[in-house]
Amino acid sequence: MNGNGEEVAVYEIAVVVSQSNVIKDKEIGDCLDILVAEFRNVGLIVDIVSGVSDEFIKVAAPPVTLGRAAAEIQLKKPTRMDLQFEWEEMDAFLKQPDGSLFSWSERFQCYHHLIYGIVNKSNLMISLKYDGKEFCWEVGQSLLQTLESKGIVKQVFPLHAEMKRKKLLRSWALNWWDLTDQPIDEIYSYFGTKVAIYFAFLGKYTQWLFFPAALGLIVQLVDFGSLQLLALPVFFISITLWAVLFFQFWKRKNYALLARWQINCTIGIGQGHKLLGMKWSYRQPPVEVIKTLGTDKAREKELYQRHEWLGHLMRFRNDVFVILSIICLQLPFELAYAHLYEVIGSDIIKFGLTAIYLFVIQYFTQIGGKISVKLIKNENNENSENRADSLVYKVVFGLYFMQSYIGIFYHALLHRNFRTLRQVLIQRLIISEVLENLLENSLPYMKYSYKKYKTIRNKKKHENNKPSGKIHVSTRVEKEYLKPAYSASIVEELEDGLFDDFLELALQFGMIMMFACAFPLAFAFAAVNNIMEIRTDALKLLSMFKRPVPRDAVTIGAWINIFQFLIVMSICTNSALLVWLYDQEGKWKIEPGLAAILIMEHVLLLIKFGFSHFVPEEPAWVRANRVRNATQAQDVCSKQLLRTISGEKTSNESKKNE
Repeated sequence: MNGNGEEVAVYEIAVVVSQSNVIKDKEIGDCLDILVAEFRNVGLIVDIVSGVSDEFIKVAAPPVTLGRAAAEIQLKKPTRMDLQFEWEEMDAFLKQPDGSLFSWSERFQCYHHLIYGIVNKSNLMISLKYDGKEFCWEVGQSLLQTLESKGIVKQVFPLHAEMKRKKLLRSWALNWWDLTDQPIDEIYSYFGTKVAIYFAFLGKYTQWLFFPAALGLIVQLVDFGSLQLLALPVFFISITLWAVLFFQFWKRKNYALLARWQINCTIGIGQGHKLLGMKWSYRQPPVEVIKTLGTDKAREKELYQRHEWLGHLMRFRNDVFVILSIICLQLPFELAYAHLYEVIGSDIIKFGLTAIYLFVIQYFTQIGGKISVKLIKNENNENSENRADSLVYKVVFGLYFMQSYIGIFYHALLHRNFRTLRQVLIQRLIISEVLENLLENSLPYMKYSYKKYKTIRNKKKHENNKPSGKIHVSTRVEKEYLKPAYSASIVEELEDGLFDDFLELALQFGMIMMFACAFPLAFAFAAVNNIMEIRTDALKLLSMFKRPVPRDAVTIGAWINIFQFLIVMSICTNSALLVWLYDQEGKWKIEPGLAAILIMEHVLLLIKFGFSHFVPEEPAWVRANRVRNATQAQDVCSKQLLRTISGEKTSNESKKNE
């Protein structure tokens, strides 16, 4: 609100237009003038801002404009069940946690429909002018897509809402007093579901880390005397039970968040990938073919079965290809590095070897990511989230699992060199995480500074013979345009920056869990790192990157299965570590102590799978609300159906009487 009590427009989308369009073509048919006029015709509020080298069209939409767009795209919104949105019945639809009618994801879909839905509805082609050249706006073609194809519109991206951004900076990114507390509802309203679920998971994971961190400090620093041999097995059992319970209670919190945000547990194609011109081609079910079959049920069943099994075979083929590539190419490379690290005595040479190794694996990772994307294109995945999950499995289990753990396995399981093992763990947990945090927070600023410098330099070259004052980037929209996008380091087609953030957590969890008995103090380092991670990730999203495109999600996806797999692996690896600690002579005698460790391993595996049924994933109050809402929705549908049938019956009888 401004001082006069009027509502101030919040600009949430920016369209970047080449500046040469404005300087040279101030005449009838000018692209910028036509684009702005069309934006206003569909009810958008438009503001034009001149930058150093480009023009920026900031776009806002009043509630009524968003409501009409939501009705046109048949947006599904929850009442007591998901219904098609109608602006006239807006009071029937549930509000967001911040009191607004539409979530950020829903508003983004409406913006996309409005700005990309401007098409040439006339019967003739319209002539447009740009940089002294003319081109045609074809009948039925999108105006914005036409301008994008000609290079006139450079980019369309979401804008930060400055008031909400500053509020989140104060209450979240810069609020160091609340170690793990976060305004999750405000994060959901501002960034969308997927980002909010990530930070909810990170916060709960960090809270639960306090227990194993304190226990690890006690085991590492306290001398238990004659009971010292029992300290590590007790610690191992405790952290295994802790990990199993944590993920069961995380699932409960996940359900509670979805219920609070009025989100169904089933989502369709992720909107984030197909909005703003981002497309993805994949094999669709043979629905169109089936429509032509009429009532031929046998043929329809055959097509569905063929499609289903073809998808399974393609996924199996791709998985076999990835596994064989890892065994034949990456495994020898990782083992060679681990062996050289073990036999080399000079720390300087070890440092140089590690630097070369880190440089080479960057290329391994990039090549593996590109190959994985090409393989996934041939899979029968139902939606973009399933394709992203498939990428996570292939890349994380393949490339990163080998890179992160094979060397540690080599030191721990083959050489039984616990001194080197602890050295590698400390190096990975402390040095690597500190360096990663520094890089992931400094690189965006360096990229922004370079783009800013390049923009100003190009402008000076363009105005070489013209006297002008000092050139600098002053507008907020241009500063946001120069910031890097929140994208994944490995591939941008399927994943955003959350891939790297989740990957960092998964690798950390694997380190502290699988080698817990070798270095109990690791949990304390992980807890301190994650407290820092919450604030640095928040600062990164709010200040260093463009506002990310909202993405739909109901869980953390494939990552939950990766964490569960790491728990099972940790039971096996820690049991092996305990065996080798108590069998230092290497005689492999099944003495009572070693037999107890083997029995403990089997018992913990049973407990791990048993606790999945002991602790219910869905809270009782969430399940009760879901059942009640489903029952009420069914009653409404039944009554409506009965009225329709009764009306048709009455109409038919009156026609017969006539």
